[in-house]
Amino acid sequence: MAMDPTPGAKPVSFAASRRSSLVAAIFLMATSAIGPGFITQTATFTSSMGAAFAFGILASVLIDFVVQINVWRMVSLTRMRAPELANAALPGSGHLLAIFVIFGGLTFNVGNIAGAGLGLNALMGLDVKWGGALSALVAIGIFSSKRAGAAVDRIIIVLGLVMIALTAFVAWVSNPPVGEALRQTVMPDSINFATITTIVGGTVGGYITYAGAHRLLDKGVHGVENLGAVTRGALSGIAVTGLMRYVLFLAVLGVVASGISLDVSGQAANPAAQAFQHAAGELGLRVFGLVLWGAAITSVIGAAYTSLSFITVFHKNVTDQIRNRGTVVFIVISLAVYLSLGTAPAALLVFVGGLNGLILPLGLSIFMWVGWTRADLMGGYHYPRWLLVLGTITCLLTWYMGYKSIGPIFAFLSL
Repeated sequence: MAMDPTPGAKPVSFAASRRSSLVAAIFLMATSAIGPGFITQTATFTSSMGAAFAFGILASVLIDFVVQINVWRMVSLTRMRAPELANAALPGSGHLLAIFVIFGGLTFNVGNIAGAGLGLNALMGLDVKWGGALSALVAIGIFSSKRAGAAVDRIIIVLGLVMIALTAFVAWVSNPPVGEALRQTVMPDSINFATITTIVGGTVGGYITYAGAHRLLDKGVHGVENLGAVTRGALSGIAVTGLMRYVLFLAVLGVVASGISLDVSGQAANPAAQAFQHAAGELGLRVFGLVLWGAAITSVIGAAYTSLSFITVFHKNVTDQIRNRGTVVFIVISLAVYLSLGTAPAALLVFVGGLNGLILPLGLSIFMWVGWTRADLMGGYHYPRWLLVLGTITCLLTWYMGYKSIGPIFAFLSL
């Protein structure tokens, strides 16, 4: 029998492919979570709560950890997308989940367009409504052009690195009270459930919960044999998101602690931009505007495309062409809603995070049901009891936080 002339070539190739898929999934999750909503929510709550917001960040990271570990692992083990898994476990629940995720994705996209408007306002002084409209058209053009899309992907990586460097610089220059922040991370003076619900929703709510897991599924990284890699990928994504949120919090905290008051509710309010301008001057403001706009543009495309991936639960034979057209329509509808609202863009970005935080418990409840009662869907795999216990506690906590937060979250629409 002839031997393979290059023994081990296929395993190495698969390992490289798996690493590439994991990096892509981590990047997708992190960039989805570190969008205009993430930036504006952090600046808004740091401005209003000061160092006490540090506890909210810690709580959000811990909740993110439990949610993503469970979702990524169960999607990998069952080899099913979230709505398909939900229907298999509880008939009809997948359709309900899809409706809520698509609706949540629509609100996310309205906020993303608002964020793009804020970005162009900081970059060029353009009116936020005109900036949002122009950005939505640019997003449609990028999505419709594969060549432009590939170029933007590379540009966004560069902008992401610029954002990290600029945020770290501002955190250093603004000289935040680090000791007080560390104390209140574990011993807060006050706890605000609406704040935690909002930043959890902005980081891991709605479609973001499933974006990375579905990406791995599409790339063939699934099954028990890949469980360790999937778990490490989820942890890496959470770590990147958590670190960025804390550094951004310190950057804004330094500005706020110096006595600067940030506008968080006016029609042209852009609290994060104000903080960056104060710490890094006019150049810092313009660079921040470019980064915010870039993050918003990719979030507009990503939220629309990922949200519409859930429509396959209603009809299996949805072609790529139909989904692509639907993505364009989704962006247009998001723009129309944004233009019709009188809510300040910054307040809108906070609201959409909160709304998706209210949606989060529904999907998590279904996944916990699968973990406790449907080992058959996971090929008989004995799911770790400690993860199920943590997941169930987190699920109950998110329901409670949602109940306590409904009023304050919807109040942002009146700003």
